[in-house]
Amino acid sequence: LRKLMDLWDFRGSGLTNMHGATGDLVWLGTTTPQLEEIFWTLTHDLNTDLGGSGSNLRTPASCLGQSRCEYACYDTQSLNYAMTLEYQ
Repeated sequence: LRKLMDLWDFRGSGLTNMHGATGDLVWLGTTTPQLEEIFWTLTHDLNTDLGGSGSNLRTPASCLGQSRCEYACYDTQSLNYAMTLEYQ
């Protein structure tokens, strides 16, 4: 944990947050040029896992679509379900 905080003091704002429901450590405030350096340090130097899906996939979410909106033109819930099955 000390190495993670030292990295964030060096590459970021030093501000962190713990997400209570998931236990995720949220790092607040850095600049785009620092991101690659941060990821390299985390994955290579500190040998940490950035999560099961990495930075390529977020939890799928969609509007309620036809289940809630009578004017919906597309079944967004079906698309969300299909994408979840395909990519997770």
